[in-house]
Amino acid sequence: MRTQENIERFGYRQELRRGVGLTDLVFYGLVFMVPIAPFAIFGLVYSRSGGMPVMAYLVGMIALLFTAASYAQMVKAFPLSGSVYNYAGRGIAPPVGFLTGWMILLDYILVPCLLYLVAAIAMNASVPQVPVWAWLIVFVGVNTVINLRGIRMTVKLTRVMIAFEVIVLLLFLVVGLWALLQGKGHGFSLSPLFNPETFSWPVVFAAVSVAVLSFLGFDGISMLVEESTGGSEQVGRAMRLALVLAGVLFVTQVWVAALLVPDPGGLLVKDTGTAFYDAAAVAGGDWLRHLTTTATALAWGIANTLVAQVAVSRLLYAMARDRQLPSFLARVSVRHSVPANAIMLISLLSVGVGIWMATRADGVDLLTSLINMGAMVAFVVLHVSVIVHYSLRHDSDRWWSHLIAPLIGMGILVFVVINANILAQVVGLVWLGVGVVVLIVLYALGRRPTVQATSGNITT
Repeated sequence: MRTQENIERFGYRQELRRGVGLTDLVFYGLVFMVPIAPFAIFGLVYSRSGGMPVMAYLVGMIALLFTAASYAQMVKAFPLSGSVYNYAGRGIAPPVGFLTGWMILLDYILVPCLLYLVAAIAMNASVPQVPVWAWLIVFVGVNTVINLRGIRMTVKLTRVMIAFEVIVLLLFLVVGLWALLQGKGHGFSLSPLFNPETFSWPVVFAAVSVAVLSFLGFDGISMLVEESTGGSEQVGRAMRLALVLAGVLFVTQVWVAALLVPDPGGLLVKDTGTAFYDAAAVAGGDWLRHLTTTATALAWGIANTLVAQVAVSRLLYAMARDRQLPSFLARVSVRHSVPANAIMLISLLSVGVGIWMATRADGVDLLTSLINMGAMVAFVVLHVSVIVHYSLRHDSDRWWSHLIAPLIGMGILVFVVINANILAQVVGLVWLGVGVVVLIVLYALGRRPTVQATSGNITT
């Protein structure tokens, strides 16, 4: 089997179980992104985009399609768990790989914390007798048990959860469109896509820096390449499919919601945090508001966090087996073929950080900013990895795939980072600085970042 040979070529044994097909990967990516993700952050995107949330999501999808193309190229060259950490380390240099993995850790470690917190807050709003911290512990406990049982159980549950989310989304769209036809809301308009009164590229990209949170997770598909039945080709195809499907769903729902918000002028000034649910209430009444609120809690607290925990545990596993993190994180459960220690560590971190952020008024906004910054920086390095590995190191003549497309994708993401929240930029730099210190310590201890030797062949 070619994928098996590729793993051995890099000096590793096949420890993770191969049992994930194309459909499973697409479902995994969709659940990670959450088909109803805009429910929770719609108001913030609407406010920052000057009332053009559709524009923000479209630009975000286009930018990340370029990123998905670069992922597809690098996963063919290096079909290993670890995602951009492996691609930068092998495509550029091991120290760059370590720092890139360090930056994406800011995303992957904090994503479950944010999701658990949002879900716990939503459930506390519905059942205030149960405190936020208790809901958070319940969600973490359920997901940890499921993930420790193996990847197949995780995949099966994601199919059930995504069906539920799609049903809720379709119900909102049907009721919302019917309400617009009945004269509710502000009528059909192109303003959610383009409003000449508020449009400017800095405004759009500031909103994109928030909207991309909904898309984060498509890259998590690459973490399962060692568990994919079809190897790197299958993973690349799944990433593109999941990203496009999610983009269509996101654009459709925010367009309808933007036409239904009860106070668009007020929302431009300040995000209420309940903008989407307010739009749902305009369309169908309190029952639709409660349904969309509950669906958000379950989607973020069970489905999305379930697959987020899978992704970050594989990243910790990959870095640990290369001796760049403590070795206990590289241990795999013999019975279930999962990195059990890494899963448990993420569970404990999610509880600790989640409860801490629950005590802060700006906990959700702070986590959102930090997560997006780590991902955007890592994606920029991903594009550089494609150029260095293929165009410079192997003199590839595929100019579009290995030079032009990565440059375009990198340029868009750099503009997003420049227009991102100032606090996110500062914390991102601080996190990178901490990574540099850790890297220096590793060198001092004689554990400089290295990668297993390869055959040197280029995969195109």
